Amino acid sequence: QVRLVESGGGFVQAGGSLRLSCAASGRSFSNYIMAWFRQAPGKEREFLAAVGSGGSTNYADSVKGRFTISRDGGKNTVYLQMNSLKSEDTAVYYCATRLWSLSRYESWGQGTQVTVSS
Repeated sequence: QVRLVESGGGFVQAGGSLRLSCAASGRSFSNYIMAWFRQAPGKEREFLAAVGSGGSTNYADSVKGRFTISRDGGKNTVYLQMNSLKSEDTAVYYCATRLWSLSRYESWGQGTQVTVSS
């Protein structure tokens, strides 16, 4: 059974940084895309960034240049380094995974809260 566990969320002032981690278990993720999403109160879930097994990445325009996604294949862990945080980054952050050939993310973590004060 696939399990994704996020950590690293918390409270930070605007302009600060946080690094989120997502530990994945239950299978080999070598053929899987790992991604981060977020959902703010009253808003739809938003894609932020994804990383392939070979290290290729893509980002939403809203976080490009501020957030960096990376993965440690040996540890089945994906990270999201978040810099220059803004109050509008306040949300619950989720990691997710999908097989590289599919379009829908099939496994999700429980989420970690990030709160940015202005």
